[in-house]
Amino acid sequence: MPALPWTDGLKLGLPIMDATHQEFVGLLARAEVADDASLPALWDELVEHTTEHFAGEDEWMLATGFALGNAHSTQHRAVLRVLRHGAAEAAQGRLAPIRKVIQELAVWFPHHAQTMDASLALHLQGVGYDPYTGRASRPEALPAKALSGCGGDAA
Repeated sequence: MPALPWTDGLKLGLPIMDATHQEFVGLLARAEVADDASLPALWDELVEHTTEHFAGEDEWMLATGFALGNAHSTQHRAVLRVLRHGAAEAAQGRLAPIRKVIQELAVWFPHHAQTMDASLALHLQGVGYDPYTGRASRPEALPAKALSGCGGDAA
């Protein structure tokens, strides 16, 4: 069993976010069991996915009133630095750091999803934000002042 299996407890009720999160969990599980020859390519795939995943969430936050430098986006940037450092280590043939990060991500991700991402999902639903069109059906519900922190008071 992977260190982080996909469960209903990770669902947030926002289909695009849930699908992206399920893909992340699947990529992490594949990397976890990868042999040394396969791991660098799988890691690169995880880095690419996560870069796009976080960019999407950051875009949604900015479009719906989150301040630049909010805690959620800051956490995204920190995790991406770790992932990219792992890719650089793998390029040098050092895979142990990646294997350690896989275990750490398996602990970090559920907490991130169930706190910061859950708050974001509630906020997006509250303003009627459509991630596909980039429009809010309830613009009057957008915050008057940019949200900082993790946005937990947004919903």
